[in-house]
Amino acid sequence: MDLKTAEKHVKDLQNLLNQYSYEYYVLDTPSIPDAEYDKLLRELIEYEEQFPELRSSDSPTQRVGGAVLEMFEKVEHRSPMLSLGNAFNEADLRDFDRKVRQAVGDDVSYVCELKIDGLAVTLRYDDGFFAQGATRGDGTIGEDITENLKTIKSIPLKAKEPITIEVRGEAFMPKKSFEALNKAKEERGEEPFANPRNAAAGSLRQLDPKLAAKRNLDIFLYAMADVGETGVTSHSEGLDLLDRLGFKTNKERKKCANIDEVIAYVEGWVEKRPNLAYDIDGIVVKVDSLQQQLQLGTTAKSPRWAIAYKFPAEEVITTLRAIELSVGRTGVVTPTAILDPVRVAGTTVGRASLHNEDLIREKDIKIGDQVVVKKAGDIIPEVVNVLADRRTGEEVEFHMPSHCPECSSDLVRLEEEVALRCINPKCPAQIREGLIHFVSRNAMNIDGLGEKVISQLFSEHLIKDVADIYKLTYEQLIGLERMGEKSVNNLLRAIEASKSNSLEKLLFGLGIRHVGAKAAKTLAQQFETMGKLGSATLEELTAINEIGEKMADSVVTFFESEEVGELINELETAGVNMGYKGARPVSQEDSNSFFAGKTVVLTGKLEQLTRNEAKEKLEELGANVAGSVSKKTDLVVAGEDAGSKLAKAQDLGIEVWDEERLIRELKK
Repeated sequence: MDLKTAEKHVKDLQNLLNQYSYEYYVLDTPSIPDAEYDKLLRELIEYEEQFPELRSSDSPTQRVGGAVLEMFEKVEHRSPMLSLGNAFNEADLRDFDRKVRQAVGDDVSYVCELKIDGLAVTLRYDDGFFAQGATRGDGTIGEDITENLKTIKSIPLKAKEPITIEVRGEAFMPKKSFEALNKAKEERGEEPFANPRNAAAGSLRQLDPKLAAKRNLDIFLYAMADVGETGVTSHSEGLDLLDRLGFKTNKERKKCANIDEVIAYVEGWVEKRPNLAYDIDGIVVKVDSLQQQLQLGTTAKSPRWAIAYKFPAEEVITTLRAIELSVGRTGVVTPTAILDPVRVAGTTVGRASLHNEDLIREKDIKIGDQVVVKKAGDIIPEVVNVLADRRTGEEVEFHMPSHCPECSSDLVRLEEEVALRCINPKCPAQIREGLIHFVSRNAMNIDGLGEKVISQLFSEHLIKDVADIYKLTYEQLIGLERMGEKSVNNLLRAIEASKSNSLEKLLFGLGIRHVGAKAAKTLAQQFETMGKLGSATLEELTAINEIGEKMADSVVTFFESEEVGELINELETAGVNMGYKGARPVSQEDSNSFFAGKTVVLTGKLEQLTRNEAKEKLEELGANVAGSVSKKTDLVVAGEDAGSKLAKAQDLGIEVWDEERLIRELKK
């Protein structure tokens, strides 16, 4: 067969199989038997093997999983993937509604969607072709898992229109796939996954896409990252557009005219959710109007126009067999209940938090008691109460020790604290936990340095503080348990890559008391370098709105330590970045910028800047970059092929610039 004839056959087969997949995995209305699909797929594979130049990125053959990856590349999201605030009862939902209406008026409607218990991902399509997929990560930076996402058959490799778009959704493992996977793992003598969410996340973070392909994952898309030039004005319209483009959305969604309809929808699903073929852990409620979403805005972590209603906690009865003590990185000694494993809220639970000694006394908890355990979604399981009437007399009272279980130092209870604390700065448990915190995702995010590896390196005396991580060598690592050549090389590359992190990651990783991830970013933005922050006074720190006296005092005390100074010098010598790399907050000098406080809309195709670059530069100068034109818009920047937004701006008499004018002003 000649190439031209083969090309027609291949394209026809690709289009036909993609349509059959869409019918089967998205519409759930298969039009041919599985055997016929498999026959056509084998035929396509044979053609593509004979004519490899005809294999395209949207071919169904690309779903079987490509070559094993060395490691996941980092991906910076074009716009943040924010988390949602939570509601736990009707009062919380009505309070959310009240705040929304106070901000935008009473003419507001909502869209309710099932909150799928899976892994949040973002998918980018260029000219209709699936180009990249990534995990949520920390909301700003995720991991490139494109090859693994291609194995999910409900993700179209080519949209129904040649559109450039970024869509977001939840990848999940259906209950049947989860049961089959765990059955196979148990037959092989392996530890089963605790729940479908962990199984989905583990599958998509496999370095071998062929393993991900065997897991039979699925996805529901729930939003566009940016409506761009689509003309969409509401969230519900956006979901309808995703349907038309061939994406799989959840059909159980409902548009509600008011909060009473929202509450009725929520109450209905509390009862119906066990009948679903997948796990959900709540209902997401969103303001439908995109203009109203823009008015409401976001906090640093969450949109003000959406909330996640979490289903009521599930309670079960089990036996408390022991109480185990652990020492955290701040020295707090925490008791944990060791339970007879029991299934609750979709997870097998064998441990539960007891918080502190006062709680144990208050609830009269004894070893051997029958206890009620509660868990809701991701919330840590807790012991609710004891079934004292079931006691046999063999139960044993628990007493907190007077000495640290790790280093035998005296435990103290600081003023106004209920927790017992080990104040020995050389306590091995605190050092180990501090190391684990330093490499964690929200801190330096070093892939391959999980809790087990850190513990191993610490016990082998290869690391004693965080600076030692940057001194590790191939020779030190290759001899360790479960560390082959590929693992060692990947780990060393990840350590090297972490050196270029922005300052806030390092600050959070250092574990300064009272300084969380958000405060670390605020400090990094304000002072820009470690040196300037280290010499900041109490007065300079408390002058910042988000920094209170207690936190400021903690920062000053931290940097006064000689040991801290030596540690920072070691890190800097190792090549760890000591400066802030993100956009700085709008300062007083920026208030003189033309853009400060103005609402700007970008439309059409820009030639010298990408849309995202223009947006970032404008926001750095204090502008609010909006997605649609309204009476509140101050300026529209129109590139080539600008459409309805330009026309609306002209109708409203809004100032319009071309890209050349924008660039001139940005350079001032």
